[in-house]
Amino acid sequence: MSTPSTPSTAGAPDGERPADAPRVAAEAVDVLGRLRAELDLVSLPLAIDGAARAEAQRRAAADQLDDYVLPRYRSLDAPLLAVVGGSTGAGKSTLVNALVGYPVTRAGAIRPTTRQPILLHHPGDVEWFTTARVLPGLSRTTGHRAGAGGPVPADRAGVDPDPAATETLVLVGEPWLPAGLAVLDAPDIDSIADENRRLAAQLLSAADLWIFVTTANRYADAVPWEVLLDAAARDITVAVVLDRVPPGVEEEVAADLRALLGRRGLGGAELFVVAESPLDEDGMLPADAVRPLQDWLASIAADAGSRSAVARRTLNGVVRQLAARTESLAEAEDDQRRAAARLADDVASAYGQARQGVLSATHDGTLLRGEVLSRWQDFVGTGEFFRSLESGIGRLRDRLTAFLTGRPAPPEEVGTAIETGLHAVLVEQAAAAAEESEQRWRQDAAGRGLVEGRDLSRVPEDFPDRAAGQIRDWQQDLIRLIEAEGAGKRTAARLSALGVNGVAVTLMIVSFASTGGLLGIEVGIAGGTAVVAQKLLESIFGEDAVRRLARRSQADLAARVDALLDEDARRFTDLLEGVRPAEDTARLRALVPSLRRLAGPGPAGVGPAGTDPAGTDPAGTRPEGTGPGPDPVGPERRGERA
Repeated sequence: MSTPSTPSTAGAPDGERPADAPRVAAEAVDVLGRLRAELDLVSLPLAIDGAARAEAQRRAAADQLDDYVLPRYRSLDAPLLAVVGGSTGAGKSTLVNALVGYPVTRAGAIRPTTRQPILLHHPGDVEWFTTARVLPGLSRTTGHRAGAGGPVPADRAGVDPDPAATETLVLVGEPWLPAGLAVLDAPDIDSIADENRRLAAQLLSAADLWIFVTTANRYADAVPWEVLLDAAARDITVAVVLDRVPPGVEEEVAADLRALLGRRGLGGAELFVVAESPLDEDGMLPADAVRPLQDWLASIAADAGSRSAVARRTLNGVVRQLAARTESLAEAEDDQRRAAARLADDVASAYGQARQGVLSATHDGTLLRGEVLSRWQDFVGTGEFFRSLESGIGRLRDRLTAFLTGRPAPPEEVGTAIETGLHAVLVEQAAAAAEESEQRWRQDAAGRGLVEGRDLSRVPEDFPDRAAGQIRDWQQDLIRLIEAEGAGKRTAARLSALGVNGVAVTLMIVSFASTGGLLGIEVGIAGGTAVVAQKLLESIFGEDAVRRLARRSQADLAARVDALLDEDARRFTDLLEGVRPAEDTARLRALVPSLRRLAGPGPAGVGPAGTDPAGTDPAGTRPEGTGPGPDPVGPERRGERA
């Protein structure tokens, strides 16, 4: 395999000395290799506005790096790859056949026609294409040239291949092609087959230059202009072939197309007009119909400097586009984080309200209603005990001795009543938080896809058991806390009179005692309950110790409530783990300046990828007052070619 004798500067910024090309290429491969690795890590799991578009850009950028950019930087002297693309029936395959002088690829009325990509190359360049250097995702098979005037057999030229054949690149050595140039016939960009459209886009992204084929009656269609606008954004070398132009209107139609190209940033594109003419019995155009295009391609292939300029221009344009896409992807990840923060805030708010609901019930006296209050009264003695408080708290110690020598209810019943009441509040508040969180997520596009197919509005089946376990553990910790506090001899003696369990439930009552949530007679009862419980504990531990124990009790319970609710909230927030942290996005964004330096300044008048440089309709809608008017061909004369 021969290589050009003149050192190639493809991929080097304009003005770079040829001797610097290997260094520039090595730096480019390093930067682009890091970009390729980062693209695999980009994560856009939330279905927010723009996420699908950003994911498509990510895949396109990764494919383009694999199929073209990295292979080209690693093999700057490889032949140029010219990809022939266009709409259905534009005449792409007929044009390729005309370029080489015989029917090498299928042309016909059945759509889609070009199902299997065929790459024509000079026989001396075969080693550049038999490896996975370019388009590594496509397998290779070798086609064979037929005899003069005869078509390539169907099984060798992609005619009616099996469904998997679209993933196979047919290599055909063609001596008529100049060394240093290969031509690839791509499927229709607007094919009815999804796989054909995807493959066409992939092949066009792997091109050093495009040969874009359109017709006199189709050149203003929207789909071709979407592709051409991408070419303008990439600053790729483009040759536009205006096919099947009726005699007498060549200049008029060509002038209109040139004006459209100029307004869309493609004023420098070469334009070749192929007049409408009958095909011979082999489906071939007259030999001189494509002679100007052949001469143009030959002039590029013959000169190493020209090939280098084409490759350099395309590489710089693609890298410039990659820089814009990288910045766009970083912004898309920023949007993901903002959406994730919003969803996390929704969950935090719902579960924060649940936490407040539980703790309010433990602070405002709510838990001293009903069963808890009844069991406490049984434990202390009788209801008359509280009424005796009206005659003075000074007789408290004597009265306590009297009821302790009687037969009050065991403290375990009070503890059980507290556990039951607290458990009910916990489960109720957690269920409300789960329902509220799911409702908010379903109202948000970012969260809707995450909860789809899941029932997160109910607490898990094991939540009640876990809640009960935490409450029992809290009660046991109180017992251990009281035992530690009552380690002194005098305190231990006082403690033994009531028992550790009795003191523990008394401490729970003190922790819960306030009157914020009670009404009417319950206020007086709960207030008396608090006074009795606190004075009882103070008689054992002292006033400061009781305040300290109460704070420890409340803090321990709050921590356990937090742990339970946080664990349940993670059913939601764990679904946000696919959103990358800011430091990862910063690593991706940090590559943008290096990419821009590598690409150099863009051509004047060319906007970012996906925009229309002239400010016209990106869909390619013809501006008012332009166009050739009525169809210059007419349906009676129109015979679409592949």
